[in-house]
Amino acid sequence: MDDLKASFLEGMSRAAASVCVVTTDGPAGRGGVTVSAMTSISADGEAPTMLTCLNAASSCLPILLENGCFCINVLRIGQTDISDVFSSRRPAPGGDKFNAVDVDLLATGAPWLTEALVAFDCSLVSAEKLGTHHICIGAVQAVRVAPDGEPLLYGMRKYLRAEEH
Repeated sequence: MDDLKASFLEGMSRAAASVCVVTTDGPAGRGGVTVSAMTSISADGEAPTMLTCLNAASSCLPILLENGCFCINVLRIGQTDISDVFSSRRPAPGGDKFNAVDVDLLATGAPWLTEALVAFDCSLVSAEKLGTHHICIGAVQAVRVAPDGEPLLYGMRKYLRAEEH
């Protein structure tokens, strides 16, 4: 690994991020993957917009692109097991990641993890490959916010505030 890449990865490990599970469902099937790259773009316009990045090698990406919808589920403290299942660090119960969670459907039909801290249900507006990832931009169609809880964070190559206080 060259020095710039090593320095970049080390630097990014210090930028803590919310742990999210991006889910999709539709004609191409159901899929989900753990991500830490997500952010709002704007609350203005016809609909608020959000961005998430998925690795081009992710089995979820082609499903999301064909379905044209996704839900960004922000995990809460105590949900490291869900993150580990959707990142494939831990085996999926019965071979299906969705066996590890309770889901409901929102406006687009993408699965909302009902125990998530917040869920942003999005229609895919655009997707562009840049390097090893696809940048997926979505128009928010629905939001579900839990009445309480704190976000699960990832930084320094580990979960931060991983368990309830």
